[in-house]
Amino acid sequence: MERTISAMIGKGSVNHNTRAFTAKNVDKNRSADNVEFCQEDIKQVYYKLFDEALERYNAKQKRKDRMIDNYYEKIRRGKQEKLFHEVIFQIGNRDDMNAKSEDGLLAKRILTEFMDEFQARNPNLYVFSAHLHMDEETPHLHIDFVPYITGSKRGLDTRVSLKSALAAEGFAGGTRGATELNQWIASEKQELATVMERYGVEWLKKGTHEKHLSVLEFEKKERAREVAELDSQKREISSVVAQLGEEVSVKKQELQNVTIEKELAEEATQKANEERTTAQQEKEALLADNQDLRMENSRLESRKDRLRMENHDLKQKQLQLQTDNEELEQRHEDLQYMNSKLENVNNQLSADNYSLEQRNDALQLDNQALRQKYNDLQQNNVQLEKQQNELKSHIEQMVQSEQLLQRDVRKYDEAPEWQLPEPGAFASAKSFRDKVVMPFVNKLKTLIKNLTIQCVRLKEEVLQLRKEKKRLSDDVEFYKSKIKNMSDRTELLQEKADDLERVKRYAGAEQIDTIIRKVKEQERTEQQIRRCDRSYGTR
Repeated sequence: MERTISAMIGKGSVNHNTRAFTAKNVDKNRSADNVEFCQEDIKQVYYKLFDEALERYNAKQKRKDRMIDNYYEKIRRGKQEKLFHEVIFQIGNRDDMNAKSEDGLLAKRILTEFMDEFQARNPNLYVFSAHLHMDEETPHLHIDFVPYITGSKRGLDTRVSLKSALAAEGFAGGTRGATELNQWIASEKQELATVMERYGVEWLKKGTHEKHLSVLEFEKKERAREVAELDSQKREISSVVAQLGEEVSVKKQELQNVTIEKELAEEATQKANEERTTAQQEKEALLADNQDLRMENSRLESRKDRLRMENHDLKQKQLQLQTDNEELEQRHEDLQYMNSKLENVNNQLSADNYSLEQRNDALQLDNQALRQKYNDLQQNNVQLEKQQNELKSHIEQMVQSEQLLQRDVRKYDEAPEWQLPEPGAFASAKSFRDKVVMPFVNKLKTLIKNLTIQCVRLKEEVLQLRKEKKRLSDDVEFYKSKIKNMSDRTELLQEKADDLERVKRYAGAEQIDTIIRKVKEQERTEQQIRRCDRSYGTR
């Protein structure tokens, strides 16, 4: 079995590779068969690879204008190096290696084994995203990587550089067609061919077995092959641009239908800038290749007519690319305008929300304090009512004691034992006095003494109870007044809370909650900064 090997430079669309965006040529029913080897955030990769080198670089700088705040942003905005590169590998085509066939499954196993050995072969190419797609016509492998070198003598000692990274792996640049990148791709195709041989598949190299060709014919053949490759690349670019247009349309529709946040607009703007830069670079490359083709046309007279027709097609594709680029620029301007409007709305909402949040926090604190005081007053009122009931019970007991006392007094008037008997006919006055009158008088004295003591005690208790009753009555009136004031304040707080709910219904509870959360996070961050400043100041 013989199959071709294709290797091309990809656009590097994360949304396409991860299927966050689904193109028209993708069968969603087969997306579950895709393989994700790795997927990391590109910013985190830059932090991991270059932060230590960035610190060492900035520490050496004596001028602030030469220091680098963010290496990721420096590379993104610069023109010397790309943030990352993508290469796409494919075995055969849709006719002989269709993804839905047994041969397609064989291609999946070969590409998987090839990918498992890729990072070890290329230590200077940090792979942060790799996906094998089985939901298109032909299985193919997307590999996204950041090329870097260590021990650099200029700039950061660890920095981004495709040329140097490939040179470190033994690929030295030569002629225009034998660049470091082309040499490396050719080497990787050979590695893929080695894996294919393990599965009984030979590499079909089209256009490499012709014999006895003259120099002119060979050059003509090479030029034709380069034209075909360039045409293939331009078709790929057209597909990518169309896909980009679909992605931008989807993003624009999402911005129109959903409540837009500032972060989403910024991300979309950044993505549009990156994609426009990539499209511009690809256009420049195409223009350079087109110039080379024109020069070759002058040398290959026998193929002049065909090359002129192909050149015409290339010009049409170039015009299409320019039109697509102008559309992207217009969409970019639209996104910037929408982002500006969103920033103004967000700033106004943030200011309004901050004021509302401050008022709400103050109202909540006052409400909590009032509720606590109200609960305390309720408890005090219950305690006072209990004491008042006890006082009433005590007074009732005293009334009952007085009634008993009056009943006992009547008993003294009527009971025989408390009546002085008439003296006997033969009793002497002295004997009657000693035996009857004096014991009776002593008994009366003792009774009167006890009654007097009891009356004094009762009077003192009555006075004390009257004072306590008056104090409790005054406390009850005082707390009733405070409870009324607290009820009035509670109604006022409830009215303000209702106003806040009306604001949420008007502006959108979800939007208000989001703004409140962001403001709280900002306040917590500011508090942490102030604590750190205070902590640093006390050292």
